[in-house]
Order: sequence, then C-alpha cells, then structure tokens
Amino acid sequence: METFRYLIIGGGMTADAAARAIRETDPSGSIGIISSDPHPPYNRPPLSKGLWKGDDPEKTVWRGTDKIDIELRLGRRATALNPKQKTVTDDRGNVLSYDKVLLATGGTPRRLPMQTSQIIYYRTFDDYVRLRALANEKLRFAVLGGGFIGSEVGAALRMVGRDVTLLVPEDGIGARVFPADLSKFLVDYYREQGVDVRTGEGLADLQQSAGTVIVRTTHGKEIPADVVVAGLGIQPNVELAEQAGLRVENGIVVDELLRASAPDVYAAGDVANFFNPALGIRMRVEHEDNANTMGGAAGRSMAGKGSPYTHLPFFYSDLFALGYEAVGELDPRLQTDSVWKERFREGVIYYLKDEKVRGVLLWNTWGQVDNARAIIGTTGRLE
Repeated sequence: METFRYLIIGGGMTADAAARAIRETDPSGSIGIISSDPHPPYNRPPLSKGLWKGDDPEKTVWRGTDKIDIELRLGRRATALNPKQKTVTDDRGNVLSYDKVLLATGGTPRRLPMQTSQIIYYRTFDDYVRLRALANEKLRFAVLGGGFIGSEVGAALRMVGRDVTLLVPEDGIGARVFPADLSKFLVDYYREQGVDVRTGEGLADLQQSAGTVIVRTTHGKEIPADVVVAGLGIQPNVELAEQAGLRVENGIVVDELLRASAPDVYAAGDVANFFNPALGIRMRVEHEDNANTMGGAAGRSMAGKGSPYTHLPFFYSDLFALGYEAVGELDPRLQTDSVWKERFREGVIYYLKDEKVRGVLLWNTWGQVDNARAIIGTTGRLE
C-alpha cells in the first residue's frame, strides 16, 4: 500500500493551490493527487473567456502542477474513503493511505434526460476543445441557461460568428444575480450583438430529428440546433464524503480551518460549505478566487500552518465588451442602490439589507474589489 503524507482528491484549481501551499510549508512531504480529469490542473475561467477572444493561447491555462514534485494520478476516480483507517480506494482497486486528505472534488454539471453527443455540458478543457472545433463550422447552437456559463458561452460563440439561440427561463440574463433593469438591459444588448435571446422560456423537451436536436420550449416553440450547450449549473460532488460519513449540507461542512467532520479530513473549493464572518452565514462558492484562496488555506492547514479562513471571495465575468467584478451577496431580492456613471455601461450597484451593504457589483468598474470587500457589513460606499 502506497502512503502519502498529503493526499488530494480532485485535480482542479483548488487542488493545485493546496498542493503549492503544502509544498511551500513542507518541502519534503509526499503529495499525491487523484483526479478524474485526464489533464493536470488548469485554469478554468479562460475556457469561457480569454481563449475565445484570442487573449490567451491554450498553453497558458496549464498551472504547472506536474513541476512541483507531486505524484499525479490522472484519469482516476476515488471510490471510497475510510477516515478511520486513513485510506482511499480508486476505481482501479488501488488503496492509498494518507496522513492528511483534502476533498477538492468540485462539482458536476446538471444533466438533461436525453443522452446524445450533440449536448455539451461545458466545464472541462476537453469540453472547450470540442466546442471550439465545432464553432469553426457553420452550425446552429442552442445555449440553455442565462447564468454565468450560459451568458459567457452564448457571447463567446457569437463573437466567433456563430448563430446562437440563448434560452433563458427567467425574465432576463443573469436574473438571479442582477437587478431586474440591468438583467433586461442585457437581453437587449445580447440581441444587438446578434444573439437570439428567448426569455421566460424554459426547456420542456429535447428530441432528435435527422441529425438535428429539436429544443421544445415551455411556450410550445421549437428551436432546431446542431449543438446544444447546457449551462444549468453544477451539483457539488459529495458522494465520497457521504460514503465516508462526513457531514454534508449543501456541500461538505468545514470549520474555520477547513476541517471536515472526521479527523485529518479537509475540504475546499466548489464542494466546501464554510462560514463567512463578513456576511455571518455559511456559504458554498463556485468561483475562481475562492478555489485558489481556499485551496491555499486548506494546504496550509494540512501542513500545520493554518489560520481561520475569513476570506470573502469575489467573482467576475466578461459579456462581449462589458464586464464586471463582484463581491459579497448578490441577490436581486435584496434592496439595491445603483450609482451609474453611464447607465448600464459603467457604475456600481450596492445590495443592501437593513441599510448595510451585503454585496457590491462593480459594472465595468475596475480595481475596486478590495475597497468593495471592506465595506461589506457597513453602511459605507465607494468613493
């Protein structure tokens, strides 16, 4: 049985950040990573952002995890965790023992009932490579969902000249995050860019006909597509944690040092449910900043140099020529206060509860994330 001082389950940005933090703290401790992805860790945001604009060559997504004295076991899946015996079993029957283990298992895209190769659940590097190749052909694309992935992929496909229909069940793009007026503005903006946006229409059914996927909407309409991209969000990969008897509530529940409910078991990234003192709530965050920062914090905790994880993550997106950064709780059901330099083009939106700031949306406004983070929980405003 092979033994690692530190074993990491998952091969994404969180795993890489954790491994680097461990290596900085413990230069000689053995580190192993088990990842179902056939590729070593890579940066995920460029897959729906910079790579489509030509800002980044593909080689820039790789994080170089294979160069920092770590054993990578790629294309493998951990199937059992035994916290008492401190062992992990993979899908090939290999049993590994550990001193400390990190669950950085991420999430899996929500899937549709129909199985066909014409549906892409956009999440991995291989998904990008496949969609990018298809986008070189004059095909019709239907993108399901007006959230982060749907809005970014819809814009990306249109920027390379493809015919895109964006099916949005809500009244506007990003309606679960943005105030209603901004969300509806984005619908008009996307239409100006040539995207066929269908708002208030959900998916009722999918059928195949003569090599085409027919997307039937809740309004009874039919949208023919050669390729369907499903941006329906992810579900945290908690199966291993549940099998091990860990506490799971909207992710793996961790304490301030990112320890799960069994000794020497940690969790971080998309899959971890943590308490944020600035907002006074437990939360699970599926964005790059949290993956990197939380992964590093988990690595230091595992190596004995941990400190309470109090970081309030930010997130960002690019939507054609528009973009934003945001921090805190962005819930349009909260009171909002919009301060525009140019309406819907540049400004700041505050999300408020009891007159205190819960979230800040920096719309085409840059370099203010730290200042926005500092006013969360106060009545302050940015200068």
